Amino acid sequence: MFDALIIGGGAAGLSCALILGSAKEKSFATDKKIGIIVHQRTSHLQTALFNNALGLPPGTTGQSILDNGTAQLKELYPHVVQIDGEKVTEILKTDEGFKIITNKSIYASKLVVVAVGYTNLLNIKGLETYIEPHPRAVAAKERIWLKNENHLIENGLYVAGTLAGWRSQFAIASGSGAQVATDILTLWNGGIDSHVHDKI
Repeated sequence: MFDALIIGGGAAGLSCALILGSAKEKSFATDKKIGIIVHQRTSHLQTALFNNALGLPPGTTGQSILDNGTAQLKELYPHVVQIDGEKVTEILKTDEGFKIITNKSIYASKLVVVAVGYTNLLNIKGLETYIEPHPRAVAAKERIWLKNENHLIENGLYVAGTLAGWRSQFAIASGSGAQVATDILTLWNGGIDSHVHDKI
Protein backbone atom coordinates (compact mmCIF):
# COMPACT_ATOMS: atom_id res chain seq x y z
CA MET A 1 0.00 0.00 0.00
CA PHE A 2 1.46 3.33 -1.09
CA ASP A 3 0.62 6.49 0.78
CA ALA A 4 0.94 8.42 -2.49
CA LEU A 5 1.35 7.10 -6.03
CA ILE A 6 2.10 9.48 -8.89
CA ILE A 7 1.11 8.50 -12.42
CA GLY A 8 3.34 10.08 -15.05
CA GLY A 9 7.05 10.87 -15.23
CA GLY A 10 6.98 14.22 -17.02
CA ALA A 11 7.58 17.70 -15.60
CA ALA A 12 4.62 17.68 -13.20
CA GLY A 13 5.01 14.09 -12.03
CA LEU A 14 8.75 14.28 -11.40
CA SER A 15 8.44 17.64 -9.65
CA CYS A 16 5.76 16.20 -7.38
CA ALA A 17 7.91 13.15 -6.61
CA LEU A 18 11.00 15.24 -5.85
CA ILE A 19 9.15 17.46 -3.38
CA LEU A 20 7.48 14.52 -1.64
CA GLY A 21 10.78 12.65 -1.54
CA SER A 22 12.62 15.61 -0.06
CA ALA A 23 10.27 15.63 2.95
CA LYS A 24 11.60 12.32 4.31
CA GLU A 25 13.12 14.02 7.37
CA LYS A 26 9.79 15.59 8.36
CA SER A 27 8.15 13.69 11.20
CA PHE A 28 4.83 13.54 9.37
CA ALA A 29 6.40 12.12 6.17
CA THR A 30 9.21 9.89 7.36
CA ASP A 31 7.15 6.70 7.26
CA LYS A 32 5.25 7.46 4.05
CA LYS A 33 5.59 5.10 1.10
CA ILE A 34 5.77 7.10 -2.12
CA GLY A 35 5.85 5.79 -5.68
CA ILE A 36 5.84 7.10 -9.23
CA ILE A 37 4.95 5.28 -12.42
CA VAL A 38 7.47 6.95 -14.72
CA HIS A 39 5.91 6.09 -18.09
CA GLN A 40 7.25 8.88 -20.35
CA ARG A 41 6.56 7.85 -23.92
CA THR A 42 3.80 10.42 -24.41
CA SER A 43 5.51 13.27 -22.54
CA HIS A 44 5.73 16.50 -24.54
CA LEU A 45 9.20 16.93 -23.04
CA GLN A 46 10.58 14.29 -25.40
CA THR A 47 10.69 16.79 -28.27
CA ALA A 48 11.08 20.02 -26.28
CA LEU A 49 13.98 22.47 -26.49
CA PHE A 50 14.39 25.07 -23.74
CA ASN A 51 15.80 28.54 -24.21
CA ASN A 52 13.34 30.42 -21.99
CA ALA A 53 13.13 28.36 -18.79
CA LEU A 54 14.65 29.96 -15.69
CA GLY A 55 17.67 28.06 -14.40
CA LEU A 56 18.11 25.85 -17.46
CA PRO A 57 21.04 26.52 -19.80
CA PRO A 58 19.80 27.55 -23.28
CA GLY A 59 19.63 24.53 -25.54
CA THR A 60 18.58 22.13 -22.79
CA THR A 61 16.46 19.35 -24.26
CA GLY A 62 13.33 17.94 -22.74
CA GLN A 63 14.71 14.42 -23.10
CA SER A 64 17.71 15.34 -20.97
CA ILE A 65 15.34 16.67 -18.30
CA LEU A 66 13.43 13.39 -18.32
CA ASP A 67 16.64 11.37 -18.05
CA ASN A 68 18.25 13.62 -15.44
CA GLY A 69 15.03 13.95 -13.46
CA THR A 70 14.62 10.24 -12.88
CA ALA A 71 18.33 9.96 -12.07
CA GLN A 72 18.09 12.88 -9.61
CA LEU A 73 15.10 11.28 -7.91
CA LYS A 74 16.88 7.93 -7.63
CA GLU A 75 20.12 9.43 -6.32
CA LEU A 76 18.68 11.89 -3.78
CA TYR A 77 15.51 10.12 -2.71
CA PRO A 78 15.91 6.38 -3.37
CA HIS A 79 13.03 5.65 -0.98
CA VAL A 80 10.66 6.91 -3.69
CA VAL A 81 9.78 3.79 -5.66
CA GLN A 82 10.17 4.27 -9.43
CA ILE A 83 8.03 1.93 -11.50
CA ASP A 84 9.22 1.84 -15.10
CA GLY A 85 7.90 0.10 -18.19
CA GLU A 86 4.27 0.07 -17.05
CA LYS A 87 1.27 2.02 -18.27
CA VAL A 88 -1.81 2.64 -16.14
CA THR A 89 -5.01 1.27 -17.63
CA GLU A 90 -7.52 1.76 -14.80
CA ILE A 91 -8.01 3.52 -11.46
CA LEU A 92 -10.62 2.13 -9.08
CA LYS A 93 -11.88 3.67 -5.84
CA THR A 94 -11.66 1.35 -2.82
CA ASP A 95 -12.46 1.62 0.88
CA GLU A 96 -8.76 2.19 1.64
CA GLY A 97 -8.07 4.57 -1.27
CA PHE A 98 -7.46 3.45 -4.82
CA LYS A 99 -6.47 0.41 -6.86
CA ILE A 100 -4.19 1.26 -9.77
CA ILE A 101 -4.11 -1.30 -12.56
CA THR A 102 -1.32 -1.27 -15.13
CA ASN A 103 -0.58 -3.44 -18.14
CA LYS A 104 1.63 -5.57 -15.84
CA SER A 105 0.65 -5.13 -12.18
CA ILE A 106 -1.87 -3.94 -9.62
CA TYR A 107 -1.03 -1.38 -6.93
CA ALA A 108 -2.90 0.12 -3.99
CA SER A 109 -2.51 3.68 -2.73
CA LYS A 110 -4.23 5.98 -0.28
CA LEU A 111 -3.64 8.98 -2.59
CA VAL A 112 -3.18 9.18 -6.36
CA VAL A 113 -1.74 12.01 -8.45
CA VAL A 114 -2.54 11.86 -12.18
CA ALA A 115 0.19 13.76 -14.05
CA VAL A 116 -0.01 12.57 -17.65
CA GLY A 117 -0.45 14.62 -20.82
CA TYR A 118 -3.62 16.45 -21.81
CA THR A 119 -4.34 14.82 -25.15
CA ASN A 120 -7.72 13.34 -25.91
CA LEU A 121 -6.00 9.95 -26.23
CA LEU A 122 -6.19 9.55 -22.45
CA ASN A 123 -7.67 6.10 -21.91
CA ILE A 124 -7.35 5.39 -18.20
CA LYS A 125 -10.60 3.78 -17.11
CA GLY A 126 -12.17 5.33 -14.05
CA LEU A 127 -11.42 8.92 -15.08
CA GLU A 128 -14.06 9.29 -17.80
CA THR A 129 -16.55 11.24 -15.69
CA TYR A 130 -13.98 13.97 -14.98
CA ILE A 131 -12.89 14.60 -18.59
CA GLU A 132 -13.87 17.93 -20.15
CA PRO A 133 -12.48 20.15 -22.94
CA HIS A 134 -9.34 21.93 -21.78
CA PRO A 135 -10.22 25.48 -20.63
CA ARG A 136 -6.95 27.08 -21.82
CA ALA A 137 -6.12 25.21 -25.02
CA VAL A 138 -7.14 25.99 -28.59
CA ALA A 139 -10.37 24.08 -29.24
CA ALA A 140 -9.12 22.71 -32.56
CA LYS A 141 -6.39 20.76 -30.74
CA GLU A 142 -9.04 18.83 -28.78
CA ARG A 143 -7.06 18.95 -25.53
CA ILE A 144 -8.72 17.79 -22.31
CA TRP A 145 -8.50 18.34 -18.57
CA LEU A 146 -9.72 16.46 -15.53
CA LYS A 147 -12.16 18.80 -13.83
CA ASN A 148 -10.74 19.77 -10.46
CA GLU A 149 -10.63 22.45 -7.82
CA ASN A 150 -7.08 23.51 -6.91
CA HIS A 151 -5.74 20.21 -8.31
CA LEU A 152 -8.16 18.07 -6.28
CA ILE A 153 -10.53 15.96 -8.37
CA GLU A 154 -12.10 14.22 -5.41
CA ASN A 155 -10.96 13.15 -1.97
CA GLY A 156 -7.57 11.48 -2.37
CA LEU A 157 -7.40 11.94 -6.15
CA TYR A 158 -5.26 14.78 -7.53
CA VAL A 159 -4.29 15.96 -11.00
CA ALA A 160 -1.18 17.96 -11.93
CA GLY A 161 0.27 19.70 -14.96
CA THR A 162 -1.51 20.36 -18.23
CA LEU A 163 -4.18 17.79 -17.43
CA ALA A 164 -5.11 19.96 -14.43
CA GLY A 165 -6.11 22.74 -16.82
CA TRP A 166 -2.81 24.64 -17.03
CA ARG A 167 -1.04 25.80 -20.17
CA SER A 168 1.63 23.65 -21.76
CA GLN A 169 4.69 25.44 -20.38
CA PHE A 170 7.50 23.63 -18.56
CA ALA A 171 7.67 26.03 -15.62
CA ILE A 172 3.89 25.92 -15.16
CA ALA A 173 3.70 22.12 -15.25
CA SER A 174 6.62 21.80 -12.82
CA GLY A 175 5.03 24.29 -10.46
CA SER A 176 1.72 22.48 -10.63
CA GLY A 177 3.38 19.22 -9.59
CA ALA A 178 5.17 20.98 -6.74
CA GLN A 179 1.89 22.56 -5.59
CA VAL A 180 0.20 19.17 -5.42
CA ALA A 181 3.14 17.79 -3.43
CA THR A 182 2.89 20.58 -0.86
CA ASP A 183 -0.86 20.04 -0.64
CA ILE A 184 -0.21 16.38 0.16
CA LEU A 185 2.45 17.29 2.72
CA THR A 186 -0.01 19.71 4.32
CA LEU A 187 -2.58 16.92 4.46
CA TRP A 188 -0.06 14.56 6.07
CA ASN A 189 0.81 17.31 8.55
CA GLY A 190 -2.74 17.49 9.85
CA GLY A 191 -3.70 20.49 7.73
CA ILE A 192 -0.79 22.68 8.84
CA ASP A 193 0.77 24.43 5.83
CA SER A 194 3.89 22.52 4.81
CA HIS A 195 6.67 22.81 2.25
CA VAL A 196 10.32 21.79 1.99
CA HIS A 197 13.28 24.14 1.49
CA ASP A 198 16.92 23.07 1.49
CA LYS A 199 19.32 25.77 2.70
CA ILE A 200 23.03 26.35 2.38
